[in-house]
Amino acid sequence: MRRKRGRPLDGWLIIDKPPLMTSTDVVNRVRRAFDAQKAGHGGTLDPLATGVLPIAFGAATKTVPYIMDGTKLYRFTLRLGEARDTDDADGAVTQESDVRPTDEMLRAALPAFIGDIMQIPPVYSAIKIAGERAYDMAREGRAPVLEARPARVDRFELIDRPDADTAVFEVQSGKGVYMRSLARDVALACGSVGHIAVLRRLRVGPFFEADSIPLDKVLPTEDTARSSPDLLRPVSTALADIPALALTDSEIVQLTQGQAVSLLTLMGRIPDEANPDKGLVRAMAGGRVIGLCRLEDGWLRPERIF
Repeated sequence: MRRKRGRPLDGWLIIDKPPLMTSTDVVNRVRRAFDAQKAGHGGTLDPLATGVLPIAFGAATKTVPYIMDGTKLYRFTLRLGEARDTDDADGAVTQESDVRPTDEMLRAALPAFIGDIMQIPPVYSAIKIAGERAYDMAREGRAPVLEARPARVDRFELIDRPDADTAVFEVQSGKGVYMRSLARDVALACGSVGHIAVLRRLRVGPFFEADSIPLDKVLPTEDTARSSPDLLRPVSTALADIPALALTDSEIVQLTQGQAVSLLTLMGRIPDEANPDKGLVRAMAGGRVIGLCRLEDGWLRPERIF
């Protein structure tokens, strides 16, 4: 059997992604810098965007789905008066408008985009249609017609208005919400058109802007052959915002053998913030994470044991 190239590293690295790079480009550069066997990212950022891009190494890649399901926080600048085919500043102008909504008009439009909403993704997105990426079809002049899909927006606020042409918003959302679509649709709701001029991600799950490191600060220097594993955070940090449930030795044995544990035996220990309807909890043996389990139909069921 052929040995995998690179070092078997496990953990998380939180990069402050620079503009004009794809998320995959960042992962590839970081993997080479650390000479790591395996790496992936916890949620794509557009090339134009900057901010929090969690990179998972080794065993941490198993926790990527839980990161991607976590809370996201974004700040974006809406440029009013121009619609673009990509819904951001990288695209070509497709429509113009002289309408410049007031602050009051923008704020009045926001409630319609908060909560469980239906959202049409940007034409230039990675969504697959009959096996093809939407952005590939669009680049070939076959722009697909995309259907609205469910999205969850928890907070959407106008935080600055530098001038009539620009408005700055903060958005807290769940998985799969397109900021470019929100920017486009808010402008349309106010009788204008618009696109995202600047986009920055401030949070992904338990990882915040303050945790992130600029890409050039983690790459090897002339004096070092490869980046230091000391920069990595433990695999378990990805699960920090999932409610923790303390378990006994016998309960841990049951779960590791694939058996469910009755919630009746866990009464008084189930964290208040855990959702009793298929909510996720972090199974703990003292200070050690055993795995992730789901509360379902009166049982604690193992979902992923580490």
